[in-house]
Amino acid sequence: MSKIWKKPINIPSWVEVTIDNNIVTVKWPKWELSEKILDCVSVKKEENNVILSINNIDDGKFRWLSRTLIANMIEGVINWYEKKLLVMGVWYGAQLQWNKLVLSLGFSHKVNYELPNNVKVKVELDPKWNSIITLNSIDKQLLGEIASKIRGFKKPEPYKWKGVRYFDEFVKLKAGKSAGK
Repeated sequence: MSKIWKKPINIPSWVEVTIDNNIVTVKWPKWELSEKILDCVSVKKEENNVILSINNIDDGKFRWLSRTLIANMIEGVINWYEKKLLVMGVWYGAQLQWNKLVLSLGFSHKVNYELPNNVKVKVELDPKWNSIITLNSIDKQLLGEIASKIRGFKKPEPYKWKGVRYFDEFVKLKAGKSAGK
């Protein structure tokens, strides 16, 4: 069984980590993240490391989750997380208007998506006139949730490759009904 959860999480000198009643708060000059860790896992800060231990062996299944959440918070305030989405299709596109992402996805109306304050968005075109949406945030969970919601507006379909997909996602092109003739 893996013992990665026993490995201490290193804290860089410029990042401040505070632990109060299993609420871990990570601060850097402009950004702050906090997460409530389950009571079955105890968290301690020693010098420049965060150390986790379990109170009961039966509750050990949450130790990996707790360690990953804390490590992601520390990594997020240092290096922002990034997700890219690709909007493909004829007359499909994306625009950024103030704090709204306006998507043209082949519906009779445009889809307006209000973005949270701690997510930065950049929209650009690739050489084939497809829109590339780049999302940046310090919170990995929030970033994944927003990317999933945007992709859910029009999932990629395998016949014409239209829709919103993750930048590194591969969708296999299927043959239509006329391929069998």
